[in-house]
This record gives sequence, structure tokens and C-alpha cells, in this order.
Amino acid sequence: MKSMLGLLLVLFFLPFAALADERTEVKKTMTNKIEVVLQLLRDPNLDKATRNQKILNTVNPIFDFKLMAHLSLGQKYWKQFSAAQKKEFSTLFVKRLQESYLEKLDLYTDEDVTIDAVKQSKANRIEIVSHLVTKDDKKEMIYKFHRDKKKGWMVYDVEILGVSIVQTYRSQFAGVLKTGSVEALLKKLQNSGQFNVPDGQ
Repeated sequence: MKSMLGLLLVLFFLPFAALADERTEVKKTMTNKIEVVLQLLRDPNLDKATRNQKILNTVNPIFDFKLMAHLSLGQKYWKQFSAAQKKEFSTLFVKRLQESYLEKLDLYTDEDVTIDAVKQSKANRIEIVSHLVTKDDKKEMIYKFHRDKKKGWMVYDVEILGVSIVQTYRSQFAGVLKTGSVEALLKKLQNSGQFNVPDGQ
């Protein structure tokens, strides 16, 4: 009887232990990435081009750019794109996303980044709540992860002060597609100054 009770307790708590391990894993990965990026930003011996490439090499593996591109269009418009258009859009979207990220890093003035909470609302969704800390202010940034079957936990969206990057792009892209063509959107994406993401300012 006792052994049966023990087995039931193990089976009951095992899923919670697994979830805790996954949260710890994602937090550890994110902490490591943040520390590496901050070290690169603080290195006075790196020229900008080298620094930027090293930063992208650090963060790219944890971002699911393919899913972000899909979500930024929304299923309605994504279905209207041909395979070739989807490929071109995804390439341009990733380029714009990376450019925007690096542009924000140019504003860096020795702020610190803290990870303050790890939330898991679903088995395949984890949120890392972090803050960009300055002498006078704290800006909340939430990194949203999903679990990819092949690549593991990857970021599919980032919220800055409650504003979603994916939702911001989706609103801007929808505005173009409502009155224009797919080609018009692709042309605008080629111009890096056409679309912007929240920066918490």
C-alpha cells in the first residue's frame, strides 16, 4: 500500500519537476546570452562591425525567425503569399529585425539587465521577465519562448513595456496589405526605415 502511494506521489509530482527543470534550463540559456552580449557591448577593443556580428552569432540560435515572420503577417495574409514570396518576405523580415535590434544596442550606455521571473503558462510556453536597469529607471522586457520539436526552446516574440514586437509588425504589415500588394510590402521591407518596433522610449 505504501509503495503504491509512493508511486502515485512520484507520478503526480514528476510533471511539475520536469516543468521546473525546463524553466531553469531556459533561464540559464537566457542569462548566458545576456551576459555575452553585455560583455561584447562593453569591450572597447571591438570595432562596431565585429561586435555586431558576434552579437548576432550569440542571439540568433535562440530566435525562431521563421515563426516570427509567419506570426507577423498573420495566417490570413500568410496563406495569400506564394512559396517564393514567403521566402523573400522571411529573409527581408529577419534582416529588418536584426537591423532594428542592433540599432537599439547602439543606444547602450552601460545599463544592466536582470532576469526577475520565469513563467510557464502552458507545457510548451515559457516567458522570461527581464528588466533593463538604469540609474533612474527600469524597463520591462518579456521574452516569449515556445518549444520547437527539433531545436528546443526558442524565442517567438518579445514584449517591451507591454508592446509586442510581433503584433507591432503585424499591424504595420496589415496596413500596407489592406491597400497595397504583396510586392509593395516587400519593396517597403527592402527600405529598412519603413517599419519600426517598440523601443521603450
